[in-house]
Amino acid sequence: MRNGIPNLGALQAFEATARLGSFSRAAEELALTHSAVYRQVAGLEERLGVQLFTRVRRRVALTEAGAEYAARVRHHLEQLEKDTFGLVSRAGMGRSLHIAVLPTLATTWLIPRLPEFRARHGDISVSLSIRTLPFQFSDHPFDAALYHDRQMWPHTAGIKLFDEGELLPVCLPELARRARKEGMAALTHLHMISRPDAWRLWYRRYDMDYLPSVSAGPRYELFTMTMAAVRAGLGVGLVPRFLVQGELAAGRLRIPAGAGLAVPEAYYFSYPDNIERSGALAAFETWLAGVVKTSGDPAPPRG
Repeated sequence: MRNGIPNLGALQAFEATARLGSFSRAAEELALTHSAVYRQVAGLEERLGVQLFTRVRRRVALTEAGAEYAARVRHHLEQLEKDTFGLVSRAGMGRSLHIAVLPTLATTWLIPRLPEFRARHGDISVSLSIRTLPFQFSDHPFDAALYHDRQMWPHTAGIKLFDEGELLPVCLPELARRARKEGMAALTHLHMISRPDAWRLWYRRYDMDYLPSVSAGPRYELFTMTMAAVRAGLGVGLVPRFLVQGELAAGRLRIPAGAGLAVPEAYYFSYPDNIERSGALAAFETWLAGVVKTSGDPAPPRG
């Protein structure tokens, strides 16, 4: 320890154990033995004079002090990782960006377009990390974020990419035929955890009864999961138009009843407004604006 700063290895062992809830899982992530991680954490507690975990048999749980310390340590380790990554990138005569993204937007919209950005800016390395909930840039090591909201986050600058427009009910053709004969309630409804009221609002929009059986369907965390379930024939999902317009046009999916549900949210790209944009960040924002302008809004509202 130097000037009161614990050993980096001990901090990494503590943060991994706090995040994963297990010495064994932390040891696996850090490529160490269980006993090595345990000794690191125990030594840290002894040096600090603070109990960070409670231990009951093989289970560990953070104390109140441990939870607060874990959050602070995680922030500093992430910042150190970002600084190191940036230094290595600059040493390699390149520039780098670390961007937080929504998983479905990343896999279906952003990543397929990144080869174009790389062709124009081959010296800029773009790293992506998944974040599904709002966050403060001051607490995370990101240069910018692509996210879904009703408006741009406070204290940020950037651009709106496109409106989400509407959510569409989609399913396989055979399920659509069944819905037309027996009614929508005959289908299993697939729900999004982040949009718990979407189906209720859709039923209200089309003056249909929202039966208890509708709300009993399975729930998924990501639109990619919902889409996979739709394609597997597990039920009918309510998803953004831009995710399914190609499959609808090809006839692989159908709208079983009604039409879309208009939503007020949009997708944004932004970064802290109290920093000076780097050349790499400015180039990425300019490129994104050009992509949106040339490709048009992928989710035009209808109805």
